[in-house]
Amino acid sequence: MQVTATEAKNRFGAICALAKDGPVFVEKDGRIETVIVSAKQFSALQAATQADTLAQRKTEFEQSHKAWIAEQNQRFEAHGLWCDDMRVW
Repeated sequence: MQVTATEAKNRFGAICALAKDGPVFVEKDGRIETVIVSAKQFSALQAATQADTLAQRKTEFEQSHKAWIAEQNQRFEAHGLWCDDMRVW
């Protein structure tokens, strides 16, 4: 749905109710300036953004620390974990 900024201001409660069904585009000076979405939609958008960011950060870390990761994997293959021989009393 698309409404003007004045209409959104004057009918804010009704616009918020409409936002639960789908995004409401608020137009100012003939162009869309704001989008009102429900809290559920916002949470979904935020989660998707964070997931992308986490995947990107993981990829960047693996690329920039490739040698260190290989060294740690090689050390593990040769010696196992440092705590493998520890006993619980």
